[in-house]
Amino acid sequence: MSALSESDSARGGTAPETAGAPGDQLAGEDFKRVFRQHPAGVAVITLAAEHGPVGFTATSVISVSATPPMLAFAIASSSSSWQALRQADTVLVHFLDAASAHLSAQFARRGTDRFAGVAAERLPGGEPLLTDAAAWLRARVVDRVRTGESHLVTLHALEAQIDRAERPLVYHDRTYHGIGAHTRL
Repeated sequence: MSALSESDSARGGTAPETAGAPGDQLAGEDFKRVFRQHPAGVAVITLAAEHGPVGFTATSVISVSATPPMLAFAIASSSSSWQALRQADTVLVHFLDAASAHLSAQFARRGTDRFAGVAAERLPGGEPLLTDAAAWLRARVVDRVRTGESHLVTLHALEAQIDRAERPLVYHDRTYHGIGAHTRL
């Protein structure tokens, strides 16, 4: 059963806090525990900022539409990368495979130079391209919508490159896994 009434659907939806009885809400730890069991692809988002390159790991990247080519990801409002992302016009979304798992760990670290020792080059727009990534998309930021303690960032894909399609990297239950032919059903 949908949490939206007919009048809510006509208005485009309802706020999560009105979807159930007052005070009804899943505990944050229970929510996290459910999603720890849901494998997610791993990406690193990079962008050019006024003070230098910015990058962070994301496991929330989703395809939204093929025509036009749209994707989205979420970023916590408390992320050290959020302020730069608020100003960015374009970003690069690097899709990682098992051979580039080191990039995920590096760009997830706090309080360090995430680009230190990383093979990267600048695209004409200034975006840092991680040359060890399996594939990447360059995209224009379309919208940033606050959702709870995070922001959902929607993007319009402008160009892409696939360097290899070997063993995709997924994050499951706080651990990285490479998916290969042995995992096919």
